[in-house]
Amino acid sequence: MVEPESTMKPVRLTARGEATRARIVRAAVDVMTVKGVAATTLDDVRAASSTSKSQLYRHYADKDALVQDVIEHQAEDLLTAQGEQLRRLDSVSGLERWRDAIIQRNTLRSRAYGCQLGSLACELSDQNERARSALAGHFETWRGLIADGLRRMRDAGKLRCDADPERLAIGLMGALEGGYLLAQTEGDIKSMRIALDMAIDYIRTLEV
Repeated sequence: MVEPESTMKPVRLTARGEATRARIVRAAVDVMTVKGVAATTLDDVRAASSTSKSQLYRHYADKDALVQDVIEHQAEDLLTAQGEQLRRLDSVSGLERWRDAIIQRNTLRSRAYGCQLGSLACELSDQNERARSALAGHFETWRGLIADGLRRMRDAGKLRCDADPERLAIGLMGALEGGYLLAQTEGDIKSMRIALDMAIDYIRTLEV
């Protein structure tokens, strides 16, 4: 997707400015996680970040600009948490370790079992095309990391030659996102583990 050209020149921030901007984004993530994006106002974020109105508007002219940075923050946090492990993925045992890491991370999030990106996608995709496009790109990156690991498994002769890494990655992502939703609504991580176990069990049937 080609973004419209901006009429504003990028402003180089000082270290203090960077710190203020990061504080605003972290506060926005916290407030939007609790209240939802639609119900969150810039005044909510200003209060939560302990910034003045002039400071806030110096960094974010409107809520949409802030939402874009919230998406980027959440994507970076999630992909950093999973990226290193997925880049080493080369076996079903590796998939199980990835599953365990996801389960553990969500268990430690004080019962906040929703997906950082999935929750934003549910709320924004039908309302904000720019946000939908950004989220789709991050999901594609995430799915690509999984598919690359499955491709390494196939190329190493650990999966049958007719195994399709892209289709399997989509299936795993579907199980994961469905698991996030069930865990969030049930307040229990058990259903997420079952969904992921079933997806991994299917991939195990393709082992050579």
